[in-house]
Amino acid sequence: MTRKDWIQLAKGLGFLSPWLVGFLGLMLLPLAMSFYYSLCDFALLKGPLFIGLDNYRQLIWEPDPVSGSRGDPVFWKALWNTVRYALMALPAAMLVSLGLALMLNARIVGQSIYRTIIFLPSLVPTVAAAILWLWLFNADYQQGLINGLLRMVGIDGPGWLTSKTWAMPALVFMSLWGVGHTVVIYLAGLQDVPTELYEAAEIDGANAWRRLWHVTVPMISPVIFFNLIMGIIGTLQVFAIPYIMTRGNPDRTTYFYTMYLYDNAFNYLKMGYASALAWLQFLLIIALTGLAFWSSRKWVHYQGK
Repeated sequence: MTRKDWIQLAKGLGFLSPWLVGFLGLMLLPLAMSFYYSLCDFALLKGPLFIGLDNYRQLIWEPDPVSGSRGDPVFWKALWNTVRYALMALPAAMLVSLGLALMLNARIVGQSIYRTIIFLPSLVPTVAAAILWLWLFNADYQQGLINGLLRMVGIDGPGWLTSKTWAMPALVFMSLWGVGHTVVIYLAGLQDVPTELYEAAEIDGANAWRRLWHVTVPMISPVIFFNLIMGIIGTLQVFAIPYIMTRGNPDRTTYFYTMYLYDNAFNYLKMGYASALAWLQFLLIIALTGLAFWSSRKWVHYQGK
């Protein structure tokens, strides 16, 4: 490289230096430290003691001294709850948000007002939304709005957050409250679909359902794919809402993976164990994201390809 090239490189690195310092100090270094701590017995109040893969063995396959089952039973319970929540919440959110986007994309009077109404709930702070839904889900029909409305039509509503049967569906239903951001992304994708494709399909005799399935969905498949990836990451890290509303109750039926990670790190002060939980969660998200990317070759269609 010439002297001029070195000068240009130095200038480029100078402009990049704030980002590089932030990335190294706030991302890469903590990431490396958490991996090292996952290999240690680290009680936070004393120095880390290297124990190799013992934390991972205790989590996954080492026999539990109390139950005799393989691995940490609370870990498996929290993981199953998280997967079950994701299997319900992710498809529901994608379908509801796409349906709302299709309706909001129609040319109707007051279109901007409806779009604002749909988007507003996603701006409500998490804690405020949790307190609001605690009131809505209150089992006492005289205080809980949902059960109060059901009582008016002769139906005795369940204890939404106190029932093992209804607690998880209640949290899934509440998750639909914040689909406004996803709706906006779908709307942007829908507005990029060429109108001549709809006209050609209509001339060929395609009804509304066929136009949706054969024109709209393929054309916005990159947007669907993006929302799928973000949904996988979000649902597997669910924490704030259930922590505020249920604390994992009743009987740990709403005790999610990130809640167990948080408890180990900050309540039990088992930072090494919590770091191992974090890395397993990271690997699970990477694996599912990789699976989604692999499958995308068969159903995601990009314009010009």
